Amino acid sequence: MAVVETIKIEGDTSGIENKIQKLNKTIEGLVDTVEDVGTESKKSFDKMDKESAETTKAVKKTDGTLKGFIKNIKYSESNKNTHKVYVLSSNLYSKPQIKNKLKHKLSFGSKINVSNKNKNFYKFDKFWIKKKDVRKMNFIFKNPFSGINKFKNVKYEWGGKHFKGVDCSGLIQLFLNFNNKYCPRDSGDQFKYFKKNIKLNNIKKNDLIFWKGHVALALSKKKAIHAYGPYKKVVIMPINTIIKKIYKTANLKVIGIKRV
Repeated sequence: MAVVETIKIEGDTSGIENKIQKLNKTIEGLVDTVEDVGTESKKSFDKMDKESAETTKAVKKTDGTLKGFIKNIKYSESNKNTHKVYVLSSNLYSKPQIKNKLKHKLSFGSKINVSNKNKNFYKFDKFWIKKKDVRKMNFIFKNPFSGINKFKNVKYEWGGKHFKGVDCSGLIQLFLNFNNKYCPRDSGDQFKYFKKNIKLNNIKKNDLIFWKGHVALALSKKKAIHAYGPYKKVVIMPINTIIKKIYKTANLKVIGIKRV
C-alpha cells in the first residue's frame, strides 16, 4: 500500500518556500508516529529520514528551475495496525515485566500491530507495551479533543507531532486523527477544509481560531490552547490575550473561526 504518492515540483522558484514547507511536513508525517522503537525499526526509519532529507535538500536548490520528488514508500498489508497509544508517551519493554523497561517510548497517537498479550502488556514487533496505555483502533472519544491538555508545556517544534515537540496545526491534527477523523496537516489547509464559520462572540469549546499560519483550539468561550512559537511550548491562555499578543508581535488578525 503506497503511503506517499510521487510529488513533483517544476518551474521557477517563486513561492517555493511554501511548497518546501508542505513537503517537509509530508516527510515528517511519515516518521513521527513511531519514535525510538528499537535498533532494527530505528534503522529503517533512519533510512527513510535520510532519503527524505536528501530530497528536501535537492528541492531547496534555487538556481533557475528546479525539480524534486519523494519516492513512493510501501509497507506490507500484513502490518495492519490494531491499537493506538492513548497517553502522552508510553514506555516500551523488552519483556512483559516492569523491570524490563527500555529507554524508548511511543508518542500519543502512534499505531501498533498487537501480536501477543498477557495480563498487563501487549506485544508488537519485538517490544511490549502496557495495555492501559493503548486503545483499539476503532476507539473514539465523544469529544475529539478530550485530553488535549496533556500536551500543555510540551515544547514547540515546527513540523512536530510528538510528545517531544509539536506545532500548532500538528496538535489539532493529532487529536482528530486519533479519533479517526480526517484533518489536513497545515493550518492554512485546515482553515479551508473546515467550512462552518463562527463569529468570535459565538465561540465555544472545540472551535478553531485561525490566523495566517497559526491555529488555536478554544477550550471554552474564554480560554484556548495552542502550540505557541514565541513561548516555545504549548500553552493555555485567555482567547483575548492570544488575539492581542499575536497582533502585537506578528501584526496578524484573526482570519476566521471554524466549527469542527
